[in-house]
Amino acid sequence: MDIKAYMQDLGIAARESSRVLARAGTAIKNNALLAIATRLDDGRDNLLAANTVDMENGRTNGLDAALLDRLELNDERISGMIEGLKQVAALQDPIGTITDMGFRPSGIQLGKMRVPLGVIGIIYESRPNVTIDAASLCLKSGNATILRGGSEAILSNQAIAACIAQGLADVGLPETAVQVINTTDRDAVGELITMTEHVDVIVPRGGKSLIARVSADARVPVIKHLDGNCHVYIDDRADLKKALAIADNAKTHRYGVCNAMESLLIAESVAPKILPELAKIYAEKNVELRGCDKSRDIIESIIEATEQDWGEEYLAPILSIKIVAGIDEAIAHIAKYSSQHTEAIVTEDFNRGRRFIAEVDSSSVIINASTRFADGFEYGLGAEIGISTDKIHARGPVGLEGLTSQKWVVFGDGQIRE
Repeated sequence: MDIKAYMQDLGIAARESSRVLARAGTAIKNNALLAIATRLDDGRDNLLAANTVDMENGRTNGLDAALLDRLELNDERISGMIEGLKQVAALQDPIGTITDMGFRPSGIQLGKMRVPLGVIGIIYESRPNVTIDAASLCLKSGNATILRGGSEAILSNQAIAACIAQGLADVGLPETAVQVINTTDRDAVGELITMTEHVDVIVPRGGKSLIARVSADARVPVIKHLDGNCHVYIDDRADLKKALAIADNAKTHRYGVCNAMESLLIAESVAPKILPELAKIYAEKNVELRGCDKSRDIIESIIEATEQDWGEEYLAPILSIKIVAGIDEAIAHIAKYSSQHTEAIVTEDFNRGRRFIAEVDSSSVIINASTRFADGFEYGLGAEIGISTDKIHARGPVGLEGLTSQKWVVFGDGQIRE
């Protein structure tokens, strides 16, 4: 296969389809999502058969248990994909919304209108359900998309792509509005992230190495986050009952997610009281603790932390613990080691809470709640394309609005500039 020519063809088709989607009304986009849901339901046997082959190939190629779990499709997961499509169809369509309308002295009326980005390239690993998540959000926000899933899921993604194409055709939208790259050749990624004439933004979803490679090589703008070293700071004016529940949930609710707490900071005046209780909770759940000298003076079983631990995203039952003098040291520690994903403070002091959210420079900053809330569903965005720790355009969970831009619109009545 001539990869460059193949990718150019995909890009040209996507750009043409994006123009059709940009003028498509909410009703037809919703109908397309529901038609895709029907096609997925009707095509369960084909999806499961394709996934069975991917799973067999994955075992042969030595995929570990975690990756195999992400790769696997079953009836429950297909039903979840179908429900996700219905949920996106029920979301408010941001396209065409005009805000900030006002009159200028000249008499013209000026505002901002929400518009699609155009063509979105999405690169992801392992999980076939991401194909549906990405397609649904791009369709609802009026964007064409080119999807490049992991090589281990190629047959599953092709089967899902066939259902998407059928659903689009059912309502009269171009099948090329959603295209799945049908090659596992890595050169396809290199082409996708440099096709500035055809692609408007790239969204990588996967491991740190993938995102680092895309960020380094892309000529197309990228929406990304590299890792999630999330912090919880327990202030000396915290409600310790709340602190126990939050620090437990933030770490142990799920380990392998980007909004799990990886570093716990505790004010030194309350550490002797709360750390033994937390250590007991973590011990019951087999969480390995790595801490500073002050934390090890309180709990002897804590392993000595290294400098690397303070910046680590473990994605595992491991937690670093640092005893700090107070909020000043907590904020300084976060500024030095955070990945700017999500940080939380537990405090009953209103002014300290406000100071924390003003000074901590992360995409989500939380007062008296678990870091696990930092995702699209909990923020009311529905499905999300990912979390952005960038500061330009989208930041935090990227839902429908994050896949749009704005343009100025002017309403006049014959005015001319003098």
